[in-house]
Amino acid sequence: MGICVEGNVLEELLGLLKLEKIEENIYRGQSQDLGFGNVFGGQVLGQSLSAASRTVSQGLTAHSLHGYFMRAGDASLPIVYTVDRLRDGRSFATRQVKAVQNGLAIFSMAASFHRGEAGFSHQDPMPAVEGPEGIESEREMVKRLADSIPGGIREKLLCKKPIELRLVNPVNPFDPKPMPPVKYIWFRAIGKLPEDAAIHRYMLAYASDFHLVSTALYPHGKTFWSPDMRVASLDHAIWFHRDFRMDDWLLHVTRSPSAEGGRGLNFGAIYTRDGTLVASVGQEGMLRVDKG
Repeated sequence: MGICVEGNVLEELLGLLKLEKIEENIYRGQSQDLGFGNVFGGQVLGQSLSAASRTVSQGLTAHSLHGYFMRAGDASLPIVYTVDRLRDGRSFATRQVKAVQNGLAIFSMAASFHRGEAGFSHQDPMPAVEGPEGIESEREMVKRLADSIPGGIREKLLCKKPIELRLVNPVNPFDPKPMPPVKYIWFRAIGKLPEDAAIHRYMLAYASDFHLVSTALYPHGKTFWSPDMRVASLDHAIWFHRDFRMDDWLLHVTRSPSAEGGRGLNFGAIYTRDGTLVASVGQEGMLRVDKG
C-alpha cells in the first residue's frame, strides 16, 4: 500500500497489539507493513508479550522477556500466538510463547511476570542529554531526505506514526560518517493511553526495537540503507524495572560494546524524563556485508 490511510494510528496500533482470542491460550494478531515487506520485529515482540499477559492473574506484570527471531515474518499475513503456561506461583508466573505463520515458528519467547513487592532500590544515572524539545522528529527527517528515499517505501515512511521518535545524534542514512557506537532516542506514543500497565509494557516492547541493532553500525559508517548491508535482529531481551507511561517522553540510550563475525551486540537503557531507569534492553543483530 503506497498511500497513507487517514485514521487514528495510535488506536490502530493498540488494536494490532491487543490480539484476537481464537481458543484458550491461542491468539491471532494482524500484521502491519512498515514498508519493508517483512514484519517489524517490535510488532512480534509486542504481540507476544500481549498474548502472554492475557494468561496471567491480575496484579502480575511482566518483569522480563527473552525472545529469538527465527524466520522473517510476512507482513501480508496474520500471526498465530500459542501460550504455554509453564508456571504459576504466588509471586512469579512464567510463560512460553510461539509465533507461527504458515505452520512455521517465526519467533519464540519466554516471559516472566512478578507481583510487585518492597525491596532494595538503586539504578544507573541517566546521562546528560538534551530534552526532546526542538529536536527534529524522525518523520521530519524523512521529509527532508525524501528525494533520496526509493519511491516504493517513501510514502510509508512519510505516513503518520503512532510512536514519535526524535534522535539526539542521528546520522545521515544515505551518507553516514563513523561515530561512536552510542545513540540517544526520545520516544513516546502520540496520544493518551489507557491506565493498564500491561499495555504500556507491550507498547514499550514494540518501540524498543526501533534503532537498536543499527547502533552497532555507527562506528563503521553504515546504515540500514547502505546497499551492501543485510541487517536483521536475531534475539531480544527486556527487563522491566519500574512502572512508566508510554505517553510520556522516554529516553532510550543504546550502545554497542562489540561487533564481530557478522553479528553486533547492543544494549539499551530506557529512562523517564526525570531520570528514572524503567527498563533495560539487550539485542544481538546480524550485520552481514554483501560481498557480491
